[in-house]
Amino acid sequence: MLVPPGGRQSDVRYRRWVRLVIAKCSVDYVGRLSAHLPPAVRLLMVKADGSVSIHADDRAYKPLNWMSPPCKLQEAPGVWKVVNKAGEELRITLEEVFQDYSYELGVDPGLQKDGVEAHLQELLAKHPETFGEGFTLVRREFMTAIGPVDLLLKDADGGSVAVEVKRRGEIDGVEQLTRYLELMNRDPLLAPVVGVFAAQEIKPQARVLATDRGIRCVVVDYDKLRGMKKDELTLF
Repeated sequence: MLVPPGGRQSDVRYRRWVRLVIAKCSVDYVGRLSAHLPPAVRLLMVKADGSVSIHADDRAYKPLNWMSPPCKLQEAPGVWKVVNKAGEELRITLEEVFQDYSYELGVDPGLQKDGVEAHLQELLAKHPETFGEGFTLVRREFMTAIGPVDLLLKDADGGSVAVEVKRRGEIDGVEQLTRYLELMNRDPLLAPVVGVFAAQEIKPQARVLATDRGIRCVVVDYDKLRGMKKDELTLF
């Protein structure tokens, strides 16, 4: 079980920490598909949310392979086994460990939205009917274990709706909302929770991914929400 540095298992949900291991390793994934990474020096990252990811020195932020939470890390000499609730396994065979470092990150203040995005969220909170007749606001910045979802609404039938608001909707925003939905749907007081991805512009790839995951996309007219007529002169 993943445990924060110097902490107890019960601390995992409440403390932010990261463990970074630089090692020569090979990696095998056994699940719906099989994948193999031959031995090489790589960065292994273990985070407080339970995720384990393997990185090379390219691909920017994207890992070579990973296991999303909830999952369980079992460590034995020379071998890590990471198993998720579906029984899929990420097996990391360690040939040589060069660095193994853990660090507590403290409290994360969260993403600071730009002025337009923050104002867009505020306007949508005042006008929940944008998403459908009978929609009402429960609260803004509804906190989950991994951060706040922008808006929590109720639809006309009383169902829970989580809304992620972006100025420009891209794949990262869909992934973010997906993680929120996974956690919120474990709460029997909220479930079932459906997702809405709202933005002034939504990229085609993001729309395809959202649709595949059952997330509704809503393109928002910022000027209309502000009550500005289309024929009014604007500075930009």
